[in-house]
Amino acid sequence: MTSPAGPPPTGGGSEQQRLKLLAVTACPTGIAHTYMAAEKLAQAAASRGIDMKVETQGSIGAENVLDDNDVSNADGIIVAADKDVDLSRFVGKRVLTVGVAEGIHHPERLIERVRSAPVHTAGATTAASASGGGKERSVAYKALMNGVSYMIPFVVVGGLLIAISLSLGGHTDPSGGLVIPKDSFWMDINNIGVIGFTLMVPILSGYIAYAIGDRPALVPGMIGGWIANTGDLYDSKAGAGFIGAIVTGFLAGYLVLWIKKVKVPKFVQPIMPIIVIPIVATTTLGLFFIYVIGKPISWVFEHLTDWLSGMTGTSAILLGAILGLMIAFDMGGPVNKTAFLFGTGLIATGNQTVMGMCAAAIPVMPLGQGLATLIRKRLYTEQERETGLAALFMGCFGISEGAIPFAAARPAQVIPANMLGGAVAGAIAGVAGVEDAVPHGGPIVAVLGAVSGVPMFFVAVLIGTAVTALTTVTLVDVSERRRKGVAPVPGLGVVGPLEPALVGVGAGAAAGGAAGAVVAQRVVASSSAPAAEAAPTGTPNVGGTGADNSPKTDAGAGADAVGTPAAEADGAVLSGYLTEQTVKVVLDARDKEAAIREMAELLARTGKVADLDELVATALRREEQGTTGLGEEIAIPHAKTDAVTAPVVGFARSAEGVEWGSLDGTKARLVFMISVPEAAAGDEHLRILALLSRKLMDPGFRERLIAAPDEGAVLEVLSEVR
Repeated sequence: MTSPAGPPPTGGGSEQQRLKLLAVTACPTGIAHTYMAAEKLAQAAASRGIDMKVETQGSIGAENVLDDNDVSNADGIIVAADKDVDLSRFVGKRVLTVGVAEGIHHPERLIERVRSAPVHTAGATTAASASGGGKERSVAYKALMNGVSYMIPFVVVGGLLIAISLSLGGHTDPSGGLVIPKDSFWMDINNIGVIGFTLMVPILSGYIAYAIGDRPALVPGMIGGWIANTGDLYDSKAGAGFIGAIVTGFLAGYLVLWIKKVKVPKFVQPIMPIIVIPIVATTTLGLFFIYVIGKPISWVFEHLTDWLSGMTGTSAILLGAILGLMIAFDMGGPVNKTAFLFGTGLIATGNQTVMGMCAAAIPVMPLGQGLATLIRKRLYTEQERETGLAALFMGCFGISEGAIPFAAARPAQVIPANMLGGAVAGAIAGVAGVEDAVPHGGPIVAVLGAVSGVPMFFVAVLIGTAVTALTTVTLVDVSERRRKGVAPVPGLGVVGPLEPALVGVGAGAAAGGAAGAVVAQRVVASSSAPAAEAAPTGTPNVGGTGADNSPKTDAGAGADAVGTPAAEADGAVLSGYLTEQTVKVVLDARDKEAAIREMAELLARTGKVADLDELVATALRREEQGTTGLGEEIAIPHAKTDAVTAPVVGFARSAEGVEWGSLDGTKARLVFMISVPEAAAGDEHLRILALLSRKLMDPGFRERLIAAPDEGAVLEVLSEVR
């Protein structure tokens, strides 16, 4: 917790000139609001003669990062963020945490408040408050998403390597399923993939715990997840899988938080986070899982097996549906393993139909979730769509774990959809008498000749996949509409229908890390950017002199931090995506929908719009997810759609202004529209959008843009955005 501080470090009058402040700005999507808040804070500091350095945590990573020297010399730190920011580096300093919108609309007030803010202590929580920045997801949700985001690369790498090794090095063997020769190159590839799969469950548990209890919770979370996934430790034939890992992650995180509150002598305090807390939490959690939680899991496993054994004479449709439900429920957990091992055991007795039911259900979950990301792209972030493609590939090779990231992120929507599709696939395979001679599932076993009744096998898989996909998108869509009805999230980036503020504790989660933690749906991206502009310029050393990354800079030049005016070649600005063709000095529309259509028609002048109506519809669907009105009389509607064949940007002015639902209540007079194809990808356009957002916070720049008499003059003003 924070504790009351003493008198402010500096007084008024001339002493105020020596005040040195730091700031961190971040929003869940990491695009416009991050940089707008940074620029506003820098301008407010400059107007008061205060030194300020601002770190931005946006979609293109953390920039202008605050170093130890900055922190040691700072009189206070403002954290304007709508996602968790690591505050542990600010121990002993006055820290004011607010929502990112506060940084945009009330920067002067924040500068005054930070001088009397409480001092951040070592035991304080690392989560930045979002007060004033809109309603956030719950702490539990963010912790869950933190674990999922770090787990995804392990699932993808492990699953794809196993799939590749099976497809290129595997063959059917009458004595034991799909076999890869032990001493072959492909067995080594398979073993590497197995390591990835083995680690994914502890990673999920560990980073859930980390998001709740910070670094001391990482070890108990990971070890707890390993125990949960290792059934041998508690006399079970199957581990608890990802569901067990979620349980251990939350238990570890909150156990560490509780231990932190225990009063200990001062001489013990330094070793608490690195020795005492991890050892006590790990031992307690491990023993609790083995002796308390593990026993019920083992009991469930044994009794489910007995129950299934008594059903072998019942209707094939009913048995297939039940096995499909069980296979789809926890994808590797005790319920799934019970059904799988039941089918495997019956192969040796000559009954191959039960394994046929299981084999049809096994690929439905990853195939269904992957298909869902394709048929309703707007419901998913870019990272989720990429994971969906990997899930499709894994599903073809019978790797049901490919759906785990989706099930862990949205259990209430995904697990029921998985179970419904699995039940349908199992029932169809059962009534059709599909047989599988090897203990494996998915299309791969049919391709390798282990399945009899191949046509009906594929019918079962395809129908089950379609049921899962359609059910998933329906449930996710309903869930998001309900959530947005309570607290719509405004902002420029698509806070995608399940756009979690994937947070952990620290910059690793904020930047998304190599693990791909936070991936906002990218608004403008293209791989066709000129090579000369591929590297970001004018990094947000806000309050400094452009790209200078000195530890402490004078905020007096804050408004010019984005660079100096310079015209681009051939009258093209914003990397050539905005030209005189796409500039209109008078916007005729009087409402948002008409304005978006008029802007789309403006973009169509370039010949890069293949479907005008679809472009308009996509932009309007984006508006339903949260306004793109940024305040300060600015709106930046955008669309990522194959209705355009190449990236294109347009600009228009409205004399009276268009009601856009902006946070500050102003009507939009300056309207930019950005459209890119679905396949476009690259941080160059995120950089351009970041620079544009910051530059638009300069009142002088906006005034020049409004006063420009014609298209050429508008382009000359916009050429300052470099």
